[in-house]
Amino acid sequence: MFLERVYDRGLAQASFVVGCAATGEAVVVDPIRDVEPYLAIAEREGFRITHVTETHIHADYVSGARELAHRTGAKLFLSAEGGEEWQYAFASEAGAQLLRDGDSFMVGNIKIEARHTPGHTPEHLTFLVTDTPAGDEPMGAFTGDFIFVGDVGRPDLLEKAAKVQDTMEIGARQLFQSLQAFKELPDHLQIWPGHGAGSACGKSLGAVPQSTLGYEKQVNWAFQHDDEESFVRAVLEGQPDPPMYFAEMKRVNREGPDILGDREPPAWLAFKDLDRLQGTDALLVDARPRKAFQESHIPGFHSIPLGRSFSTWAGSVLPFRRPIALILPDEDEAMALWARRELEVIGLDQLEGVWGPQVVEEWEKAGHTPEEVEEISADEVAHRMENGALQVVDVRTSTEWGEGHIPGSVNVPLGRLPEGVENLPADVPLVVHCNTGPRAMVALAALRAQGLDPVLHLEGDMAGWKSQGRPVASG
Repeated sequence: MFLERVYDRGLAQASFVVGCAATGEAVVVDPIRDVEPYLAIAEREGFRITHVTETHIHADYVSGARELAHRTGAKLFLSAEGGEEWQYAFASEAGAQLLRDGDSFMVGNIKIEARHTPGHTPEHLTFLVTDTPAGDEPMGAFTGDFIFVGDVGRPDLLEKAAKVQDTMEIGARQLFQSLQAFKELPDHLQIWPGHGAGSACGKSLGAVPQSTLGYEKQVNWAFQHDDEESFVRAVLEGQPDPPMYFAEMKRVNREGPDILGDREPPAWLAFKDLDRLQGTDALLVDARPRKAFQESHIPGFHSIPLGRSFSTWAGSVLPFRRPIALILPDEDEAMALWARRELEVIGLDQLEGVWGPQVVEEWEKAGHTPEEVEEISADEVAHRMENGALQVVDVRTSTEWGEGHIPGSVNVPLGRLPEGVENLPADVPLVVHCNTGPRAMVALAALRAQGLDPVLHLEGDMAGWKSQGRPVASG
């Protein structure tokens, strides 16, 4: 049996390629929308991707299951559990085989058995893997968002992100029952989870890529609760803020993502395209480093540096189903392809084109005045807050906020910024900060792009405020 983990650091997401050496068949579990890595592995190892499956309807990225099945002709296997509201709307059209608890399919000599493990989502499946030439018992399990290393999948996303009311506690109780049933399996069972540290699908995920059921039963906090009521309280407490775009991911993955297929590289835009795009509904994004944006940028542009958090931050502040144009850090074809890929994995599909960084200089040479980000000192903030002459906006998570914040500030986590804007005052300047600056710049540019003015940046952010020994509130 062949097994390779494919990990996306930006999404903190793991998918898996499992192949049968005897027959050359392979299955991909929980693929993301960029299917090229799976195709490359199959070609390198001499496998044919004949099966594609996923553990549940994902909330944090666009599934690649439909795309990969389309590209390879593989059979699609999807959950039929969870009730009518949690069925895949495109399953029939895609010719998918639906799976219920206890159903199985063969990938060559490898048996994949579905176990219904609701809690994170109602339809969630865990896949037990048996290498039948070696034995008749499962050797491991693809647990998706059910069991992580050191944690379990959160049951509150449907209510907090997708706004499906009164599902948090129900999900928590289902999760407890799923864990009680699953822990009866052999301790040697390997656990291959769908996420690692940094994912918002749990609250304390470990960075180790895999574990065993026996080890998790000893050290994973969730297995230490034998009482359902205490487990429900514990699992719902301290969960991170889910980004607003999670609701859109749920909708897209249930209805069926559009097929991308083969496309031309992104178009390179000319300076004259600025006039064409400004004043339209296009989303203009400056993907240069934060410092470059701070020093000089074109008014009306979002600031989302092209790096590890690009997808998450883009999903947090950019509306869906609108054209997008990017300023890249370099005029590089590979970078343009990567930027498009990072947008498409969360469903931002309408990339109009890209500019190189020189477009900012061209803007200035054409007689326009680029903007810079105005910094305001902690001294000035403290003085003006006493008179109610400004409002400090803390865009860190609610957990960070609870651990210590500037007295009188308001908490609008970056991932919830679009819904929090309406509660911000429009009659005083806004001063934005995070811990050390990156999230604050994304939020500041997004607020400015929505017409709020003035929006300033707290010099030194929260780390600087604390280092100066200034007062900090908690709770």
